[in-house]
Amino acid sequence: MADIIADNLDFASHEAHDGAFSSYNLDDLQYPLLISVPHAGRVYPDEILDNLAVPAVHLLRLEDRYADRLAGSAIARGFPAIIAHRPRAWVDLNRNRSEIDAEMVGGLSPSQLRMQLPAPSRKVRGGLGVVPSRLHGAGNLWRRKWQWDDIKNRLDSYHEPYHASIAGILERICLKFGGAILLDLHSMPPLDEEHGGVDMVIGDRFGRSAGSRYSEISLAFLEQSGIRTRLNHPYAGGYVLERHAKVERDIHALQLEVDRSTYLDSALREPDAGLGQVADNIADLAVKLSDQINSQFLLAAE
Repeated sequence: MADIIADNLDFASHEAHDGAFSSYNLDDLQYPLLISVPHAGRVYPDEILDNLAVPAVHLLRLEDRYADRLAGSAIARGFPAIIAHRPRAWVDLNRNRSEIDAEMVGGLSPSQLRMQLPAPSRKVRGGLGVVPSRLHGAGNLWRRKWQWDDIKNRLDSYHEPYHASIAGILERICLKFGGAILLDLHSMPPLDEEHGGVDMVIGDRFGRSAGSRYSEISLAFLEQSGIRTRLNHPYAGGYVLERHAKVERDIHALQLEVDRSTYLDSALREPDAGLGQVADNIADLAVKLSDQINSQFLLAAE
C-alpha cells in the first residue's frame, strides 16, 4: 500500500474495517446524527500509482483534502462517524455503482458492456464516475484500462460495505431516537464572489433529502456564527444523500461543503490554524441538529 499522505485519526471508540474505512462511537449511541466523510481518503493502493498516466499530484484534486480532520471535534464529543481511507481515485463513494465510463473498462465485449452499464450520466461524461477516468486539464488518468473484474471487486468489497454500514447505523439511531440525520461532510475549492463567495454550502437535494426545518436551522445557525453559508448552490448533494435519505421515515440527510481555504494553508495542501475553529463549528452544528431531532420526538411522545 503506497501513500501520498498517510495519517490516522486517534479517538476512543474507534473500529477499523479492513483499512478501507473506520467508524467511531458506535458502541453506545449518544446522538441521533451520523457523520460520514467519503472523500478524505489518502491511502493510495499500489495499483493506482502503477497505472497512473499523469503525475500523482493531480490526484489531490480528487481529494476533499483533510476533510476527516473537520469531523474531529464532533467525534471527540461522542458523535458517531464513518470515515473512508481509500481515495476517490480508487472508488468514489458519492457515486452510484453503475456510473462507470465504458471507455476505461477491459475484459468485456461491447455487447456485455451495453448490458452491464447504462447510458453514461453527466458526471461519467465529465470523467468523474464511480471510478474517475479523467480530469479537466490533465486528460486520461490511466495508462491501461481497468479490468471489469477489478472494478466489480472494488465495488463489492468497498463501495457496498461503506453504504451498508451507513444504512445499518442510521437504522440503529432511528430505533433509539425515533429519527436520524446523516451529515455528509465534504470540502470544496474556494468560491469566487461570482459564485457566492461563501464559506460553507448546505445541500439537501432541493428539499428531497431532508425536511426544510433541518436545512433552515443549519443555514441560520451557521450564519449567526459568522459563517457565510448558502443552500444548494452550487452543491446540492449527491449519491450518499440520494441513497440514504428516507424523509418519510424521519431519516434526513444533509451535505456540508466547507471551503478549503478556511482550514488549509495558502497552497490548500496542509491544515493550518483555522482547522480547530472550523471543526468546532461543525460539531456545534451537529449538536444543534441533534437537539432538533430530540425535541421533535420528545414532543411527539407527550
